[in-house]
Amino acid sequence: MLFWKPILFAGCLKLRAAHDNTLHGPVFLQEPDSLIFPLDSEEKKVKLSCEVKGNPRPTIGWKLNGSSIDVGMDFHYSLLGGALLINNPNKSQDAGTYQCVATNPFGTIVSREAKLQFAYLENFKTRTRSTVSVRQGQGMVLLCGPPPHSGELTYAWIFNEYPTFVHQDNRRFVSQETGNLYIAKVETSDVGNYTCVVTNTVTNSKVLGPPTPLVLRNDGVMGEYEPKIEVQFPETVPSAKGTTVKLECFALGNPVPTISWRRADGKPLPRKARRHRSSGLLEIPNFQQEDAGLYECVAENVRGKNVARGQLTFYAQPSWTQQIRDVRAAIEERVSWECRASGRPKPSYRWLKDGEPLLPQGRVQLEQGSLTIANVSLSDAGMYQCVAENRHGVIFASAELSVIGECTSPSTASPPKTTASLPNPQPAPKTTASLPNAQPSSQTHSQITVLDDGSLRIVNVTKADAGSYTCTATNHFGTASSTGSLVVKDPTRVMVSPFSMDVTVGESIVLPCQVSHDHSLDIAFTWSFNGHLIDFDKDGDHFEKVGGDSAGDLMIRSIQLKHAGKYVCMVQTSVDKLSAAADLIVRGPPGPPEAVTIEEVTDSTAQLSWRPGADNHSPITMYVVQARTPFSVGWQAVSTVPEIIDGRTFTATVVGLKLWVEYEFTSIGVQVHFFAVVPEVTPANVSGGGGSKSELVITWETVPEELQNGGGFGYVVAFRPLGTVSWMQTVVASPDAARYVFRNESLPPFSPYEVKVGVYNNKGEGSFSPVTVVYSAEEEPTRAPTTVLARSISASDVEVSWAPPWESQHKGRIQGYEVRCWRHDEKEENAKRIRTVGNQTSTKVSNLRGNALYHLAVRAYNTAGTGPSSAAVNVTTKKPPPSQPPGNIVWNSSDSKIILNWDQVKALDNESEVRGYKVLYRWNRESSTSVIETNKTSVELSLPFDEDYIIEIKPFSDGGDGSSSEQIRIPKISSKDGGPHQQIVHSLILIFTYVLICIFFIIYLVFYRIF
Repeated sequence: MLFWKPILFAGCLKLRAAHDNTLHGPVFLQEPDSLIFPLDSEEKKVKLSCEVKGNPRPTIGWKLNGSSIDVGMDFHYSLLGGALLINNPNKSQDAGTYQCVATNPFGTIVSREAKLQFAYLENFKTRTRSTVSVRQGQGMVLLCGPPPHSGELTYAWIFNEYPTFVHQDNRRFVSQETGNLYIAKVETSDVGNYTCVVTNTVTNSKVLGPPTPLVLRNDGVMGEYEPKIEVQFPETVPSAKGTTVKLECFALGNPVPTISWRRADGKPLPRKARRHRSSGLLEIPNFQQEDAGLYECVAENVRGKNVARGQLTFYAQPSWTQQIRDVRAAIEERVSWECRASGRPKPSYRWLKDGEPLLPQGRVQLEQGSLTIANVSLSDAGMYQCVAENRHGVIFASAELSVIGECTSPSTASPPKTTASLPNPQPAPKTTASLPNAQPSSQTHSQITVLDDGSLRIVNVTKADAGSYTCTATNHFGTASSTGSLVVKDPTRVMVSPFSMDVTVGESIVLPCQVSHDHSLDIAFTWSFNGHLIDFDKDGDHFEKVGGDSAGDLMIRSIQLKHAGKYVCMVQTSVDKLSAAADLIVRGPPGPPEAVTIEEVTDSTAQLSWRPGADNHSPITMYVVQARTPFSVGWQAVSTVPEIIDGRTFTATVVGLKLWVEYEFTSIGVQVHFFAVVPEVTPANVSGGGGSKSELVITWETVPEELQNGGGFGYVVAFRPLGTVSWMQTVVASPDAARYVFRNESLPPFSPYEVKVGVYNNKGEGSFSPVTVVYSAEEEPTRAPTTVLARSISASDVEVSWAPPWESQHKGRIQGYEVRCWRHDEKEENAKRIRTVGNQTSTKVSNLRGNALYHLAVRAYNTAGTGPSSAAVNVTTKKPPPSQPPGNIVWNSSDSKIILNWDQVKALDNESEVRGYKVLYRWNRESSTSVIETNKTSVELSLPFDEDYIIEIKPFSDGGDGSSSEQIRIPKISSKDGGPHQQIVHSLILIFTYVLICIFFIIYLVFYRIF
């Protein structure tokens, strides 16, 4: 997609009285915030806010995990102002990172990242738990095992029945990390039922676990023993600036241990630190850099002591200390921006232009938080963003770069099909504009408009618009003018774009990115991965950019799971930019199961549950449970019920455990594949041909994945000149590839090659396809057609003919001919083109202007391109036909005929003389028309009387047919009614008959009286 910016010129800006009318790029007034949404909320909508200002008013879009959301096509989403509304949110579909995207003609900016998470709390799965039997004086742990959830939880325990809760003191402790209840030394008063209460702080929902009975054993009392720390904080505790850090520590022992806290470096604890629950919890509010260090928890009784240690490390999200500001710069000036942010670890910086990654290249230099653009050009105008990030957060700062040209030479370069604006000096007296070729501009010129402020706007720019433009300003003090040039370049187009692929860990692939572009412009290729620019120096072990001047292919070696995601190839010249994307799916071993929980423990069994981890695009078929103890060497497989745990089972009971042994458990997902074999199916429809000079193009249909018979699938392409013995072979490693191009400067043009395509996988090579013949790319015709003749056959049509080149004097197969035709006052590069096929050596060029001089030239072509052009011949089209239609049309009927008469049409001086008239007639119910030509101004038509007729009359001349008269409808005429004259005769007969009857009646009366 191409993005173009309005062009500003120094001294040519119109002063605005009201600041609201100032044109500028988008600016965020409100950015989206991260949100945790309760799944059980009665409000079935999520709202992510975004408010933007800008002039013109920006349009707002949204991204989810780096991909654009199509709000118009998905009823699941809607926009309220700039805010995104998610209707009936779904945790699996809608959770992720959102960004607001604001765009107007000055550029694009993206908001900070907002994470949408869903909070929920499911019910406990088990309904009963086994009785826990301990000796008096023994330490004990009751496991809570919270159910599946999302969102922060708090824990409490009910003793016997609600509302009696376990009171925490130096003997009893409830961990808010695990939910477990710890009793340092069990007493007789502790006997009873214990129920874990889990509360989700986001949804405020609570669930109760099954009660766990606690009883005392009758085989004696536990003697004294030294403290054993059961609750301890991690060895490393990353802590954010300004947050409250909580460290838990609790020990079992007899007597009940005391808990104390200290810093290992000898410094005193922060004065703000607070101890809770008889020192089982150390809380440090408003954590700062000086609070970081090694902390120790000491558990001690008369039998001894134990120490737990953990390092509190300080981190801080990035925070701006220096932001960037809007900049106005003249063409060829130097622009520098610098942004600075504090944070721990130290933030890294990257830059965006119009929402897309910006890379150092040529005039653009990036160093840490500094951006320098040397010799600013119009293409540099836009919205820029500095992004500071560390692993704890990302922040954005935005600024606009306005590029200002000189009034004395407003020149610019534009690709075709865009819009260029040439401004005039302000304040504006009366202005006029001169176009290339001295054509005066007007308010209604097809693609050119002079705006109210005198600026000249050209819409849908083509190469015909290139040239010099002059703006002339006049008032009563005099006249001033300014001339600039517009250069139009060919647009950049992606010819071979990257395509989505599905690969296995360890493979290597190439993502293609090949373009056509204007070779007078420098071109740069960059790649991004999941929204971040690929650093080919830093990540050179896996990423390499390959290809020539018009290719920026990306090679990815030894693919890992982390390489799955969205890859975007970005292509940029000094006047345009575009991108193409592809998704890469990486299949590999499964990730570890999540939330492994011990739900029920007996003397010899433990019930485990877990959630499935990432399957990495290969279904998990089986789980294996492993355990380790202080007495085992590493992890060992254990016996379970069921014995074989399939991939859809997420709970199992471990059996055969020993009393008073501490166990750790883990669950491993296993993927099972069928044994691979050599592929048996070969590619279908092997063919090819075409391409550029010195190329042999071979194509085929890919083999479906289910027929590849194993991993590491690819193709073996073999070819040889027809009639030779030795095959040349190459390997195409991608299973999705369907094309191979062999390039060699010595390759003869349009020569036959025998071609076959085979298959292979990790088990070996399969069969080849049947041999087929493919021709190498052709060479363009080397000679021009001869004896080119042209003649005008009307005001809008010209017939052109030619003779083919001499067979002995040219190379290259001729596939047809291309006729170019252009008016004398037009440029040759804008010529109308008509192509013929095969041996046709004449054609008609239509839709031309009357009484105009045209030039025509002919050249041969084939799949490789066009050959040299013949010498141009000239022809002048005939004058246009008469514009005046026939008038005063009268019709009469006589003797089953219709007689038409009309006035003679006289041609104007600039029109062809009238040679005759065409009378067009048809039945009212029919679409086919009959035509009679005459050189008179009347005609007789013999038509049946029992139909309605539609008739038109128009003159014709050497210039073609003139304007037609209005349609005349002649109604159906009965056999007794023959038009106006016959109707009169019929009426007279009726009158005469009536008179005769009257006379006879009178005679009858007189005769009756006499006699």
